[in-house]
Amino acid sequence: MQVLKFGGSSVANAANISKVAAITADAVKRDRSVLVLSAIGGCTDGLIEAGRAAASQDPRYLTIIDNLESRHIEIIDELIPIDYRPAIELKVKNLFNQLRDVCKGVYSLRELSPYSLDLIMSFGELLSTRIASVKFTSMGISNHWTDAREIIRTVRHGDVNTADISKTYSNIRKLLSSEKSRLHIIPGFISSDAQKRTTTLGRGGSDYTASLIAAAAGARVLQIWSDVDGMMTADPRIVPDAKCIRHISYKEAQELSHFGAKVIYPPTIQPAIESGIPIEVKNTFSPDVEGTYIESSPPETRGKIRGISGSSNIALLSMEGSGMVGIPGYSSRLFGALASAGINIILITQASSVHTMCVAIAESDADKAKEAADSAFAYEISLAKVNPLTVERGFSIISLVGDDMKNQSGTGGKMFNALGSEGINIRAIAQGSSEKNISVVVASEDLQEAMRVVHKEFFGERRERINLFIAGYGNVAKELIKIISKRDDIAIAGISNSRKMAISKGGICPDKISDALEAGEEADIAKFLSKATELSLSNSIFADCTADRIVASSYSEFALNGFSVVTCNKIALSAPLESWSRMREAFASSGRRILYETTVGAALPVIGTIRQMVQSGDKIEKIEAILSGTLNYLLSTYNGSESLASLIKKAKKLGYTEPDPRLDLSGTDVARKALILSREIGIIREPQDVDVLPLVPKTILDQSADLFYDRVEQWEEKFAKLYKDASAKGEKLRYVATISAGECKAGIESLPADHPLARTEGTNNTIIITSSDYPSPIVISGAGAGARQTATGVFNDILIAGL
Repeated sequence: MQVLKFGGSSVANAANISKVAAITADAVKRDRSVLVLSAIGGCTDGLIEAGRAAASQDPRYLTIIDNLESRHIEIIDELIPIDYRPAIELKVKNLFNQLRDVCKGVYSLRELSPYSLDLIMSFGELLSTRIASVKFTSMGISNHWTDAREIIRTVRHGDVNTADISKTYSNIRKLLSSEKSRLHIIPGFISSDAQKRTTTLGRGGSDYTASLIAAAAGARVLQIWSDVDGMMTADPRIVPDAKCIRHISYKEAQELSHFGAKVIYPPTIQPAIESGIPIEVKNTFSPDVEGTYIESSPPETRGKIRGISGSSNIALLSMEGSGMVGIPGYSSRLFGALASAGINIILITQASSVHTMCVAIAESDADKAKEAADSAFAYEISLAKVNPLTVERGFSIISLVGDDMKNQSGTGGKMFNALGSEGINIRAIAQGSSEKNISVVVASEDLQEAMRVVHKEFFGERRERINLFIAGYGNVAKELIKIISKRDDIAIAGISNSRKMAISKGGICPDKISDALEAGEEADIAKFLSKATELSLSNSIFADCTADRIVASSYSEFALNGFSVVTCNKIALSAPLESWSRMREAFASSGRRILYETTVGAALPVIGTIRQMVQSGDKIEKIEAILSGTLNYLLSTYNGSESLASLIKKAKKLGYTEPDPRLDLSGTDVARKALILSREIGIIREPQDVDVLPLVPKTILDQSADLFYDRVEQWEEKFAKLYKDASAKGEKLRYVATISAGECKAGIESLPADHPLARTEGTNNTIIITSSDYPSPIVISGAGAGARQTATGVFNDILIAGL
């Protein structure tokens, strides 16, 4: 004997019911089966709405019923062969007529009693199972339909209907022994009391029906079919890489469900658990997936941790006072007061001194709980022995569940460290008396990130998230953000442009950066650092995508506050020696890293190559390089047919130059790069030690922007002569930086046509490195400019710094 239960989503329409029929037909071939069905998806809510509308004398209840009837008839038309339709359509119409009569009575009395509401709700399961029964008959599968009200007996305790186990089990056994059909079809959720009045079994009622039948029949297995693959290691809507739990114990499943997992509702499966009947959770829409097998003694799994669950809308109640110390009974009085008010306690923590006690409850019960507690301890509060109950809202609970948690050394520490590494504050901690869970209370705003972090710690490849703070929102930063948007291990925790800044502990969605900045506060790099530091996020990296001097001057402070720095900004790396040395000391003392591959050659591996050579003991003797894509474009493109001034304008239009081209033509950018390379190979120089010859005379560069191009045109003849002289010798003009122990310079040189630098065209860069180990030099050549290339280099440095 096996019992199969299908929920509302599994019978929501004709197509889904066909899947149920196929699964059940296959099951019947293997074993005698009982099929328990819920109402079609959304039907129960509609019935409740109709009943309440009728009680309010709102004639809309008739429209609601008409719509429900149309849905069922539509299912019949799609699902049932035409020869079988008349009988079932008549049956369905009769049931809806009965429903209208019941609601009409409610309408007339203006009252919806619990029994009337139960009767109204019962029609959903009666309808779905009647239709299913005809479907199986049309498939040639003999089946026996039974009204659950004839076998499931309930007694009422307060506002709750509970099964009369003795009578229910007796009725089920009589049915199954007297009626030998291979397939029994029984409505879930509905039942009756001793007076034969219709009752319902509450939340998870269909699961409860199936569990009762399985226990009474001594079933081989109880299968619960829904729209998920089984119980998951975490909610897949929050943790995309959550895994299906293949095997889990009854108690672990109950713990996960208690703290938020919604696949099963523990009270409803208790009969099956008490009888030791395995429970399979399967997916109607992926029936071949293995699902979850819930049993008393499942196979061991790695670390014995089964899953993580989270529940929101939690309030914390804190009771404290010196009068509690050493005095017994305070806990029981608080619990008693809450119980009397009908308030369920979800989690309890208590200080060893008994000076403080903290309990977690549903947020909706918070006001009622405070009133009940303050009333119970009114006398002690009046004497100042106990403080009035403190209520804090806006919390969530994360629970780590696994058998024998107390003997799993380091589990709690791993969980707390994972949360701490992301700056997630733990408000309260509790280990269940069952020793099967460790639960922590966190701010609700941190719940999703906390679940992802803890899940990754126990079930994934542990990769610490990079928390990135970006300065700048120009072309390079925008390209960087595009790259980051494809990663799930990098969060943009802050961004600032020249006007606004935005900070978010949970991370700013890459496609919402513009909106976040627009809604942000006034930009200030010192304030940006302060706010970023306050978040206390581990693995924090500051990425400078600007050319700003003030931003560059802040690197030391970022380092001293625990941030590694990645930059494409050359200013700090080419600063006067005193500032440069002070910055290096800040990084050395803080243990943070500064990476700046893109300050020379964009994404070309120049700095990294030099660093590896130096670290291996190689002595770099000379570097010759083309380090300006702008200047190389001008010199490699010029052939006398178009003036230099015209080419400068074209380069600016193509985005090759700075907004003010004079900055490129001055050679200052190349000088900074040369200084960075000099310091990188161990030759420490001041900025003024670099001998720079501009591409055009300084007198032209000193002209206003309006006069600049005119002055370049006037100088054209002299520049053309430089070009012609080089061409006459079979050489080419290039703007070359040379770095060695004896010199550090940058300027125009005429090079043989077969020289590697002469062969460099367009905006490309080329770097030639000659060393003791490489007398035949290393040549690095490629795109040395461009927002995308620079962003790629910055991103690579971020990965090195953070991963």
